[in-house]
Amino acid sequence: MNNRGKIYVVGIGPGNMEHMSLMALKAIENSQVVIGYKTYIELIKDLLHGKEVIDSGMKKEIERCNLTIDEAEKGKTVSIVSSGDPGIYGMAGVILELVNKRKSEVDVEIIPGISAANAAASSLGCPLMHDFAVISLSDLLTDWEVIKKRIKCAAEGDFIIALYNPKSKGRENQIVQARDIILKYRKSSTPVGIVKNAKRAKEKVVITDLENMLNHEIDMFTVVIIGNSNTYIDKGKIITPRGYKI
Repeated sequence: MNNRGKIYVVGIGPGNMEHMSLMALKAIENSQVVIGYKTYIELIKDLLHGKEVIDSGMKKEIERCNLTIDEAEKGKTVSIVSSGDPGIYGMAGVILELVNKRKSEVDVEIIPGISAANAAASSLGCPLMHDFAVISLSDLLTDWEVIKKRIKCAAEGDFIIALYNPKSKGRENQIVQARDIILKYRKSSTPVGIVKNAKRAKEKVVITDLENMLNHEIDMFTVVIIGNSNTYIDKGKIITPRGYKI
């Protein structure tokens, strides 16, 4: 065993084994301890037999990451899991920042996963075939004025836009403001895809447009993808042309 211990920051994608990489499965298999948000731990419970499992709730990210480092510094192999990809709003950044701050000597390996944007896009067709921006509407860690500026710049630049964390019970107006900003630069008929629980058992897919998108269910389990000026809908699929002559 490596005396310094080992941390795997594992992206579990949507959370079922069919959409996890072999590297992710192997990392969890090789770990003595698996740590994560309780919802994500529940998604992979079939992989955790015989392992020490530590879970916790929302807003405990720093605590989970410090605990991960603590366990690895005991010489253990530890996996901390993120849904989607750990480097996209996940635990990779927190782990690396804390390892640096603590001057820890543990080894860290980041295992990529299918992001929510990728999963949602595949259920919609091919909306992300050209330049796109991923923007979280959660203002818990980022000031809302900064988020609005990013939405404006992405809309003005004709980027396809994937919105994460679009709406919660305590944050219902941000998606309305985001839509209003984008409408200044896009036609109201611009295709919009709304995917809840992408690639999970209760997946729900809606294809609509910018004008009508707010008439549909949107929550924290939803990714909203807004097309660019060339995006169109054909046979129930959202398509953004890459530019090939076809």
